[in-house]
Amino acid sequence: MDVVHYAAYGSNLHPRRLRARTASARLVGTGYLPGWSLRFHKRSADTSGKCSILKGSSGVYVAVYQMSPADKHILDGIEGVGCGYVDASIVVPGMGECATYIAADSHVDNALEPFDWYREIVLLGCKELGFPAAYARRIEQVTAATDPDPNRRQNGWNTVDKLRESLAVRVN
Repeated sequence: MDVVHYAAYGSNLHPRRLRARTASARLVGTGYLPGWSLRFHKRSADTSGKCSILKGSSGVYVAVYQMSPADKHILDGIEGVGCGYVDASIVVPGMGECATYIAADSHVDNALEPFDWYREIVLLGCKELGFPAAYARRIEQVTAATDPDPNRRQNGWNTVDKLRESLAVRVN
């Protein structure tokens, strides 16, 4: 059976979140990309900043998943390949070559802020995977905005609540 290895670094970090999007996704492990940095500078259709990675700076922690090629194709559509993200290949030390998504130059805006619920989804993924507290603190310090769309905001916080439930179950 063919599988694709995918390195998640943002809102797909949390296993429960990714499995809700792609049923075949299975966590293989975690890794660290020295010499890369996590940014919330990818312009989204909702006008907020979404995560991307770029070479240089402090390092990025990732979750490596395997999934079916069909589910990777589904994830390409969810993530917006061709509409802000490009499909990329990176080497995760100790894990090998992995597919990931990187913001297209046309969609990078360093003045953007993530919505608060989106930043929280990324943080919950970091906590679920046991990433270093200092790394999570850097994400917590990213300025975030309140989503002006009440329905999208509610849906975002509902996702956060579901992910918090799984973290609470794991901790208890």
